[in-house]
Amino acid sequence: MTIRLIVGLGNPGAEYEQTRHNAGFWLVDNLAGGRLQRETRFNALAAKTSIGGSEVWLLEPQTYMNRSGQSVGGLARFFKINPDEILVVHDELDLPPGVAKLKKGGSSGGHNGLKDITAALGTQDYWRLRIGIGHPRTLNLAQNVADFVLHRARREEQLLIDEAIEKSLKIIPLAVAGKMADATMQLHTN
Repeated sequence: MTIRLIVGLGNPGAEYEQTRHNAGFWLVDNLAGGRLQRETRFNALAAKTSIGGSEVWLLEPQTYMNRSGQSVGGLARFFKINPDEILVVHDELDLPPGVAKLKKGGSSGGHNGLKDITAALGTQDYWRLRIGIGHPRTLNLAQNVADFVLHRARREEQLLIDEAIEKSLKIIPLAVAGKMADATMQLHTN
């Protein structure tokens, strides 16, 4: 099975652009190279691109994080994209900055964007590319989680997040080609 839709999760608007919760947007922005266009029927920014010779949709829901399923479900249904052909890129509290992990299925881990996508697709059986942002507790910060994800990372953390995104971009062609074992091994060992 190949990947036909890559979704970056984040919140729209300039006030959220540089916040940790927008790590998914940052990766998709890199893939899109400025080609994302407003798609009102999906309430999203979207672009069709070619990765490794395969046509792939790129999507950034503009619904705010907790309603991301509207955009993902709408585009997937319209273009007849199965859940196991979808890769959702999102920030991950349970991974430290600098780490990225690929997995299929599983719980939302409290991530409201994933909860809404799971509800819209009717299954947890889609791929996730988890970009580590750390947790306020493990980073010795007194912030609550909601406040933490909606603020900018400290400079040293941002550099690590950017490195994880760079590593992740290198495995996208493997993922699109359906070579998930190879993509996972490369991402998790480098």
